[in-house]
Amino acid sequence: MITGSEMGVVDENAAALGVSRKQLMESSGNAVARIVERTAHPDDQITVVAGRGNNGGDALVTARFLDGFDVRICLLGRPANITTAIARENWEALQQSGYETETVRDTTAFELHDPDVIVDAMLGTGITGAVREPEATAARAINESSGTVVSVDVPSGLDAETGRLAATAVETDHVVTFHDTKPGLDSLEATVTVADIGIPSTAELFVERGDLTRLQRDSTSHKGDNGETLVVGGGPYTGAPALTAQAALRTGTDLVRVACPAPVARELQGYSENLIVRPFDGDHLAQRHVEGVLELANEHDTVVLGPGLGDNEATLSAVQALLADYEGAAVVDADALQVVPEVDTEASLICTPHQGELEAMGGETSEDWRERTDLIEQFAARLDQTLVVKGVYDIVSNGDRTRVNRTGNAGMTVGGTGDVLAGVIGALAATQAPRHAGAIGTYATGRAGDIVVEQNGYGLVATDLLDVLPTALGTQA
Repeated sequence: MITGSEMGVVDENAAALGVSRKQLMESSGNAVARIVERTAHPDDQITVVAGRGNNGGDALVTARFLDGFDVRICLLGRPANITTAIARENWEALQQSGYETETVRDTTAFELHDPDVIVDAMLGTGITGAVREPEATAARAINESSGTVVSVDVPSGLDAETGRLAATAVETDHVVTFHDTKPGLDSLEATVTVADIGIPSTAELFVERGDLTRLQRDSTSHKGDNGETLVVGGGPYTGAPALTAQAALRTGTDLVRVACPAPVARELQGYSENLIVRPFDGDHLAQRHVEGVLELANEHDTVVLGPGLGDNEATLSAVQALLADYEGAAVVDADALQVVPEVDTEASLICTPHQGELEAMGGETSEDWRERTDLIEQFAARLDQTLVVKGVYDIVSNGDRTRVNRTGNAGMTVGGTGDVLAGVIGALAATQAPRHAGAIGTYATGRAGDIVVEQNGYGLVATDLLDVLPTALGTQA
């Protein structure tokens, strides 16, 4: 089962893989036509009631595949208000080809005329809430009709996120849904056909630009609404926590604070006036700092633990104590990773090892990315946490769902790129589920590296990624 929003991600990923939405619309319309052909008798009158979005576009394609029938094509609204280019193309194709079409600009003028078969394509998976005009009038007419109703993807009025059916929804007899079933369809008193429309299976495996569509920001949001991230790092290294914190800011988190040893804090503040530091005494994280850092961590949406901390025995003991008492979302990176297999925690961890660190944690790897994917998924299931394993192909798995990222290049072997990735994922984890944060984070960071290399060639340094991260996170880049 797949929700409507998740289906939108898959559609866009398929387009990124070379299977365009236009191709998918053609396949969808054909699939609906095949069911209508089986439902209708040769002399039946068929009415297609199409909305102005892609759901309606699917039905406009359907009409072309029903040339042997008496088909009436009714568009709800003005053709100028068709919302997508591909739906508009299919409307124009019907006009150019001489099909009889009509438009409903006034709901009081809508007449269904009691056809034998009705194709319901008014509202698709992107619509939630009550059915509004002009669709509400059409839905009432469809429900009062004696004709057989075939709905495209979902019956108009079904919320494909929650499965809730609006009181004014279309009462359908048959649903032709695409790629996978949708929430709520199994509770309908209707026949449901899941049509394979040619979406590659890798559209759900490979991370692509469709995943970026998960990133939404409310235009009325205030400071803090888009996340606050705490970076716990520094000790033997100062550059690592600075990179992580700046990457989190460039990813879009509202506030970033860095908890670090006092000597590191003085240097860290010099990296950027945008950084807020919360120093603790001494030159490394130790057990005496745990209570204060934990209190600070609980005031944030996410924590990034590890950049530049080092592997001092006292530091690792402090990391273990922090994770044992922390219950929020945390990205664990670098030396801090080695305590994860032994720690008992209620926290939701996103662990970001390279393959050597993965093996040190007790995981297995392979030169073949497909075999490596299986091994990482098994290890993530044993840990019951999310793994982001860096490599030529990055593998992201929570033990149940696994994604593979293919962005990035050989120039990113330079030190510091992992610190940037940890900051990106830390920022994303404030608003995204861990597996989505890991998937989008690897994709955007690798894409940032690709942009830098395309502009400047190899020889990039980690700080080069920071300025292009906003571009890499944009769906149009």
